[in-house]
Amino acid sequence: QVQLVESGGGSVQAGGSLTLSCPVSGYTSSDYCMAWFRQAPGKEREGVASIDSDGNTRYADSVKGRFTISNDNAKNTLILQMNSLKPADTAMYYCAADFFIPPSPLQLMSYEYTDWGRGTQVTVSS
Repeated sequence: QVQLVESGGGSVQAGGSLTLSCPVSGYTSSDYCMAWFRQAPGKEREGVASIDSDGNTRYADSVKGRFTISNDNAKNTLILQMNSLKPADTAMYYCAADFFIPPSPLQLMSYEYTDWGRGTQVTVSS
């Protein structure tokens, strides 16, 4: 059974940084795609960043240059480094995983993912 558990959320002031982590257990496929999504109250869930087993990364335009996604293979942990945070980044952040998704905007589409964590809250104050 695949398990994803997010951690690292919190409250920071604008301009600050946070690092989100998501250990992934029970995943046996060598071909995979993992991603971070976020959802603010009253808004749809949106893809933030993705990384696949070939190392391809993809970012939403709103976070390019500020967020970095990585995968610590030794620890089977998905990481999202968030810098220069803005109040607009306030949301519940979720990690997700699935089998290989072709390098394309599909990697940031929530319907492409089967396995999800429960989320960690990020709040950025001005």
